[in-house]
Amino acid sequence: MKIVIITGSSGLVGSETAELFHKKKFKVIGIDNDSRSYFFGKSASTKKKSIELKKKLKNYIHFNIDIRNYKKTEKIFKKFKKHIKCIIHTAAQPSHDWAIKEPLTDFNINALGTLNLLMLTKKYTPKSIFIHVSTNKVYGDRPNFLPLLEKKERYEIKKNHKYFNGIDEKMSIDQSTHSLFGSSKTAADIYVQEYGRNLGIKTGIFRLGCITGKNHAGAELHGFLSYLFKAIKNNMKYTIFGYKGKQVRDNIHAKDLAKGFWYFYLKPFPGEVYNLGGGRQNSCSIIEAINLIQKITNKKLSYSISKQNRVGDHIWYITDNSKFKKHYPLWKINYSLKKIIQEMNLINY
Repeated sequence: MKIVIITGSSGLVGSETAELFHKKKFKVIGIDNDSRSYFFGKSASTKKKSIELKKKLKNYIHFNIDIRNYKKTEKIFKKFKKHIKCIIHTAAQPSHDWAIKEPLTDFNINALGTLNLLMLTKKYTPKSIFIHVSTNKVYGDRPNFLPLLEKKERYEIKKNHKYFNGIDEKMSIDQSTHSLFGSSKTAADIYVQEYGRNLGIKTGIFRLGCITGKNHAGAELHGFLSYLFKAIKNNMKYTIFGYKGKQVRDNIHAKDLAKGFWYFYLKPFPGEVYNLGGGRQNSCSIIEAINLIQKITNKKLSYSISKQNRVGDHIWYITDNSKFKKHYPLWKINYSLKKIIQEMNLINY
């Protein structure tokens, strides 16, 4: 049986990807040590999801190990080497704010952990496909210097601007403020590119923004829509950090993202970078998201707006998916923003 290794397998992206590849008749090797509970507390733990995956997926094997530990990770690659057809690396420390608390931990997880996986792939299974979950934060705050217009509930850009339909992969990652999280993810991003373009591994780099879905264990520092629902349903006070709540994000469902990974697996373009997200049709500001969720839940959210924005945070970011769609014309977004929110409304937070 073909094997896929998925790091961060109990998280939002990892769990959806595990289910998809399992349906495609893969044996799934999940690697996840529930670091999320260390980052964001017990409420953000992914242990429940790892138990669910083991029960739900017949050909799922779980390893509770840390990707920073080269020797323990090596045992997995050494054991399954000739059967490993794909490595999907979703594990990460995902928060701007948290990275400031422990910058070395952030770097070792995001950069060193990625390098460990690349080295093991090259050593034990060099013909495998290596898919890396990167972030749009590699562009730093460069998008903030676009000629943005302030509207009633969101920031926007003129229709005749080249980025009106989204930011593409040609935007520079240099001469900008990234945050420490953005820096560690940029290091990983470039290493994965190098292993694809220089060292012969079939790597693909996916620069993502807001990913969401029913499996998201949202926390204040990470998980925009999920945490909004948690706050509104549990009568929690919500804090918006900067930009008057008019900052814009596009949102992609993890199922749509997982399908993107599948298409890349079938036909890899080694070393390629793809911006992938919900696009303009799935974009909203925080204020717009709050209004929509309040309308659907028929509940009011108590929130305040801090003048202090997060370092490296984007005022406006919409993804241009055109490069990926050119390479993979059969891929499409099935989850609209409304459908995403309606699904999340059914979850017991």
